[in-house]
Amino acid sequence: MTALALWISCSTLTPTASVPPPVEGAKFVGNAACADCHSDHLKKFPTSAHGRFHSATMKMAGETGCESCHGPGSKHIASGGQGLEKFIVNPKSDPQTCFQCHLQTHGEFRMPYHHFVPEGKMSCVDCHDPHGNNIHQKPRNLALHLQGENCSACHQEQARRFVFEHEAMREGCTTCHSPHGSINQKMLTTRDANLCLKCHAQRQGAGGTLFIGNIDHSARISLGSCWTSGCHSAVHGSNVDHRLRF
Repeated sequence: MTALALWISCSTLTPTASVPPPVEGAKFVGNAACADCHSDHLKKFPTSAHGRFHSATMKMAGETGCESCHGPGSKHIASGGQGLEKFIVNPKSDPQTCFQCHLQTHGEFRMPYHHFVPEGKMSCVDCHDPHGNNIHQKPRNLALHLQGENCSACHQEQARRFVFEHEAMREGCTTCHSPHGSINQKMLTTRDANLCLKCHAQRQGAGGTLFIGNIDHSARISLGSCWTSGCHSAVHGSNVDHRLRF
């Protein structure tokens, strides 16, 4: 009988039935068999987003837990943990295992601008901890000042502290960027000045003037986006200008 894993996509909340990845000649052994070597993962897994999908109706080995993502583990155990890629599936090396359940995320990686996960230059676990209680953040020994974000591990220049801070940074990178992929350059959630106008509302002044804040932007708004028109080029923050310029 083929075991099925029933998952709820974190991004869509749509139930997705997925067959665990196959390992030729291997059989399902259950989570307890993995504990001897992977006790660190097993200790925290029950509180993880993946672990919480365990259901009382899912009794068969492989229906939930380690083998739902890594495939049946009998040959991996028999080999003493050797031949990682041969006897067990490692989603770190192939995101297709993750995409089986995370269908919307898979679609986002097909956007014109995306992180290079499908190309094999990055892995889902570079940003996510699949075994931990917060799958959206992989723990790192960094003094991150962005609550809930770990983007600064790679984007250190953008995430550093500035004398003149762009307040949007306090909300996290995903306020402006789609983390998996986008139709917009820089993986922005919205293109052009419309992105900035989500927070910096414009208002009509006398004589048709257009104000953003207390400054007349009537002439400037037509020059391009806020960061390409020469006005606010240092969008993440500036050390020299309170108007976010270099």
